[in-house]
Formats: sequence, structure tokens, C-alpha cells
Amino acid sequence: MAQHFDPVTLRVFIAVCEEGNIARAAEREALVASAVSKRIAAIEAEIGTPLLTRGRRGVAPTAAGLALLRQAREVLSAMARMHAELSEFASGVQGSVRVAAAPAVLAEHLADDIGAFLAQYPAVRVSLDERVSPEVVRAVREGSAELGVLWDLTDLSGLHVQRYRGDRLSLVMRDDHPLAGARALSFEQALEHATVGVAPGGMTDLLLHREAARLGRQLAYRVQVSGMDATARIVAAGLGAAILPREALPPRALESGLVAVPLSDAWAARRIVVCSRDVAGLSAAARLLRDHLQRAAEDATSGSRSA
Repeated sequence: MAQHFDPVTLRVFIAVCEEGNIARAAEREALVASAVSKRIAAIEAEIGTPLLTRGRRGVAPTAAGLALLRQAREVLSAMARMHAELSEFASGVQGSVRVAAAPAVLAEHLADDIGAFLAQYPAVRVSLDERVSPEVVRAVREGSAELGVLWDLTDLSGLHVQRYRGDRLSLVMRDDHPLAGARALSFEQALEHATVGVAPGGMTDLLLHREAARLGRQLAYRVQVSGMDATARIVAAGLGAAILPREALPPRALESGLVAVPLSDAWAARRIVVCSRDVAGLSAAARLLRDHLQRAAEDATSGSRSA
């Protein structure tokens, strides 16, 4: 059946429906009228139903013809998009990608990974928006961001999800803290000393409050800060310890007397993912960035295993 549904025939059929006249459609498509009639007759014979009603004033699509008209427009539109995106590869990918990312994710490896991507594809622009996790998901669902990068604790139903990287929550403290020499700590032990809250209302903050409630405890912060840099400065000033991913700390923080002891609780190991509405609907640049992030994560995992 598919042999008669080639792009030329579909364009011809659309022209006939839009012009309402076979002769005018033939002229529009630079064909002779008999060739147009033959193509349409071949489709009608193949599917076994008329596609056009023919009268003295011209032609009009039947119900079957209207269905084919709608499908033909969608097929040709999809083919045009495919051609445009593949052409980008031939001339060097161009365009822009909109990314929404959670603050902790942005503080870890994402900025470096995007920097490496842009070095490889200098004609691509990346717009990076920092948002809390629920807003990242909303941005992807509403289409204001093509890719979202966040912790997978958030509800990601209906989205395509690809694993990116991982991290582990740790108790961050000065190197003269009583627990600084520990190899690992339980959350219950850390509760005694966690007095600096990070990004109140965010996913990590909500998780910590939930887990504290399960232990019949409450988190009582003396200081609350919104960013990782500020947290490192507050902890370094001796105002308390904080629970956050070690990977999110600025590199200079661990070089200036801070220590990060990982939490031993299973839930403290976090999975970071890249989400999108529909992989097939992503632009060529967005698909390349998505694949690049996956390779960067795989390379990091391979490197840590071989180290």
C-alpha cells in the first residue's frame, strides 16, 4: 500500500484539495493534469474508497480525503523538520538549547560539562536557568525549557528521563570539628551538629526534614543560606555544620580547611537525571547536548572505577 504514498503524491493531493481544481493543482506543482489524475486514481484504487467528489465547479475532498489531507500535511511537515535538522549536521550544528537546572546540580558538574559541549559546538548557544526542582519539571512540561537537570526525587511522570550523574549528601564542617575524622556518619549522628540550613524549601531541605521527622527529631538551624558559596563561608566561619552534597562545594572550600564526611544512609545517595518532554521533538542541538551529558557521566563513572 505504501508505494503510492510518496512525498510528491502527497504534495499533489494537498494542492488539489487547496485549489479545488485538478488543472490549477497541476500547474502549481509543475505537472500535467493527466499525471495528477493518475496519481490520485492510484491511491483511490489502492485504499478502495474515493478521496474526491468531482463536480462541474471542481473537486472537494470526501471524508476519507479530509483524513488523508490532514495526515499528508503532518507527514510533509515532519519530513521538512527532519531535513532541516539533518542539514544542521552537514553545516555544523547551530541554534540554542534552553536548560533548567536545580541549584545543587548547577554547583556540581553541569557547568563544566556544558562548557566542554560549547567548546565542541561553538555555534550553539545554551540558555541555563537556575530553578528549584519542581520549577525545573514545570519548565520542561510547559516547554519553556527543552532539558531539565535535577534530582530524581521529584515527580517526573510523563517525561523522558535519562540518568546523568550521582552524588551523596555529607556533613560539611571545619577540620577542627569533633566529627571531622569520621569516615562516615549516620543522619542521626549528623542531626546533632547540622545547624546551617541550605536552600530552605528546596528538595534537599524537604528530604532532611522528612527523615528527621521519621526519627522523631526536628532540624533546628541557627543559620539559613541559599547558595553553596555562602554555605562554605558560613561553615568556615565556625557558625556550624551543614548537610549538602560534597560535589556541590566550591573546590577552594575543601582546600581551605573544610571537611565533608558522607552520610551512610541509603537515601543520602542521590541520582541526578536529565529530563525532557519528548526526545523525538528535541532540536538537533538539544539532542547533542543530552547525548554529551550522558557520555560525560559515563566517562566520569569509568574514570572513578579505574582509579
